[in-house]
Amino acid sequence: MPDNRGMTVAPFAFVAEPLERSDALRDDAAALSGLWPDARVILIDTDGRSLAGSDHALHAPRGAEVGGGPGVAIFLGLRGDEAWFALPAEAVDDTAPAIVDLRSAAAHWPAWQATLFAQARAMLHWRARNRYCGACGGELAFQRGGWQGRCTRCGSEHYPRTDPAIIVAVTDGERLLLGRQAPWPPQRYSTLAGFVEPGESLEQAVAREVLEESGVRVRSARYLASQPWPFPGSLMLGFVADAEPDVPRIGDELEDARWFTREQIGQAMRGETGEDGLKLSPSISISRWLIETWYAG
Repeated sequence: MPDNRGMTVAPFAFVAEPLERSDALRDDAAALSGLWPDARVILIDTDGRSLAGSDHALHAPRGAEVGGGPGVAIFLGLRGDEAWFALPAEAVDDTAPAIVDLRSAAAHWPAWQATLFAQARAMLHWRARNRYCGACGGELAFQRGGWQGRCTRCGSEHYPRTDPAIIVAVTDGERLLLGRQAPWPPQRYSTLAGFVEPGESLEQAVAREVLEESGVRVRSARYLASQPWPFPGSLMLGFVADAEPDVPRIGDELEDARWFTREQIGQAMRGETGEDGLKLSPSISISRWLIETWYAG
């Protein structure tokens, strides 16, 4: 379903109603300072959770309440005429009655707030773990509204990174291949996924990851959609793949992998408890959407 800008709205989290990122403002320190007093500031703790009100709604004080100027705050962008920034919660003398993790926010907050939270969390995670230059070890000074680090010793420039990962609904034409990791809730299965390695295409990554994790051979793969996944900073690239009807053989990464029939998938989607008690990925994830897309044919 298209939004009012003609863009397709995906039925999973962290993609709806993103801020206008306003790249041109990142170099304009005077403009950012002018926006600061009326801007909203999302505060993220060291565990990646957002400060929230007593009703667990987003707590985002105005810049004037936080005090000072933008300083080390990261400029996230504009929503209408309202600017949004992100700060580590410990950097501000502000308390809130509750904290909310990103998965809970995706399930209960307005979609645009969950998308904002995901952006803020990913950016603060990147900066917290990139304080020094990887080339010479010098300290980084952040500029451009927090979107660029410059080494104070050698002058190297450092930018936020996103790690591409494929996630794939693998089918032999009649069945869907799903796997599970040991820490997951009992009977929870999901589509297979893995990081793209240097020097390979996305399609090559699909074939390699599926083979490594399950022993199933992929014949072809087709891209469908993507989802930012800030746990801590990935971009999930969703595919559907046609594969041989090989018997799954798991390696070290999965506890189990197996083929599921359309009937079994349908029962799980409807919340019915079949013989295997299959539970699918939560609706906030592109994994669930890929499963539903395959089921819909």
